[in-house]
Amino acid sequence: MGRSECNSEAIMMVRTLIISVVLSALLMPSCRCNRGSEFPEVQIGKGVWQVELAADATSRQRGLSGREKLPSGKGMLFIFPRSEVQTFWMLNCTFPIDIAFISDDMKVVSMYTMEVEADPHHPERVYSSKYPVRFALEVSAGELKRAGVKVGDKVIFRNIRF
Repeated sequence: MGRSECNSEAIMMVRTLIISVVLSALLMPSCRCNRGSEFPEVQIGKGVWQVELAADATSRQRGLSGREKLPSGKGMLFIFPRSEVQTFWMLNCTFPIDIAFISDDMKVVSMYTMEVEADPHHPERVYSSKYPVRFALEVSAGELKRAGVKVGDKVIFRNIRF
């Protein structure tokens, strides 16, 4: 192999490498670098919470039971198969929780601060959505108020499929 053949081969390799890098950069989604979290999030007013999803009967029934706390900025989003009046209680919960009931049209229809029961194994209080809802968001007590959330507020889901 002569010297000019080696140079031609090296030039071709460099061109191929440059083309590969340029194509890779063009084909990558450009918004990926600017997107925030890839975790499921719920935004209401000034509040944004990364959420665990409770989308099946078992996870909805378990909810936040048995946990010691829920960090600020975290929550659980309950997704129901259809819009109905929903009721919640504080079974085996040892910390107070805010709950926002969310309608099909993505608006807060009712909300409460659910207090810890005297006997967490036998809760007496029941919290009703009052209206048909498809979703319920639970966060640490006081977070909805701090975010200025009110009945009628629009709710935005990010990275949540249902």
